[in-house]
Amino acid sequence: MADAKVIPFDEDRPRRRGAVRKVRAVPDPAEPAGSSESVEPGVGSGPEPAPAGAGDGWDRRIAGGLAFLRRRITGEYEVDDFGYDKELTDQVLMSLLRPLYDKYFRVEVKGIENIPKEGGALIVANHSGTLPLDGLMLQVAVHDRHPAERHLRLLAADLVFMLPVVNEVARKAGHTLACAEDAQRLLEAGELVGVMPEGFKGIGKPFGERYKLQRFGRGGFVSTALRAGTPIVPCSIVGAEEIYPMIGNAKTLARLLGLPYFPVTPTFPWLGPLGAVPLPTKWTIQFGEPIPTDGYAPEAAEDPMLMFNLTDQVREQIQHTLYKLLVQRRSVFF
Repeated sequence: MADAKVIPFDEDRPRRRGAVRKVRAVPDPAEPAGSSESVEPGVGSGPEPAPAGAGDGWDRRIAGGLAFLRRRITGEYEVDDFGYDKELTDQVLMSLLRPLYDKYFRVEVKGIENIPKEGGALIVANHSGTLPLDGLMLQVAVHDRHPAERHLRLLAADLVFMLPVVNEVARKAGHTLACAEDAQRLLEAGELVGVMPEGFKGIGKPFGERYKLQRFGRGGFVSTALRAGTPIVPCSIVGAEEIYPMIGNAKTLARLLGLPYFPVTPTFPWLGPLGAVPLPTKWTIQFGEPIPTDGYAPEAAEDPMLMFNLTDQVREQIQHTLYKLLVQRRSVFF
């Protein structure tokens, strides 16, 4: 299989291959004025096509699918410096996640207008659920609900990029290693970057501590946003805590497998693979008002007190919104 073309992050996007440029035919002096028509190169002057019928939609889908497969086989698709494959994400990965988002978890999104229409921004969210489905649902929410259909580039832990298959899929979906250098490059390039500062402490916490935010680290995400001069958008996710109620942690087994924790839930591992099916909880994702950072001096990113205050402000805003959403929630499943 041919190698995909790597597009440097700061390079303009090339014109799409195979685009047909319409040209206007030179009018015949013998013909009446206004009789000239736009034609495409290589297209003969035959009878007009029949009106679009019911089968035309399927024809276009099949043709588009075959063209997509041809590009994948020949390598005529683009990835950026981080391995992000926009075409694969839009046409395949998002399509696979959408039924889970729309039908299973029935995600409701609030405050999408708080995400900028363009330019870089750092979305900071709580993390929970035993498995990181909340990050994937957040990615779909930003793309499908934002008027500009923006893509969220999630920062992921080292473990994600150590797992076979998962590593490749994560890269293709636009995820990258949770390090300040990569995050700053993405923000300065005008991308939306998502971070969940609780990390494994949040996603692997016991069910009894649900919706209680864990420590947000040392405020590295605030420092990155300050250096890039991009706003911070707090995000609160309700519903993910209950998909796998974690009632125990097999620590010895986790150490043997090299995992941060090994969850024990009411259904896993007792029911085998069936126990890995998440509970169909009702989700709400709310984006809060952005916190600007462009008004600070460049050296502000080195001020530990400022970073502590901003980190605490973001954390408190997320926690307060979580409590508010929980009070408004009628039921875990409705």
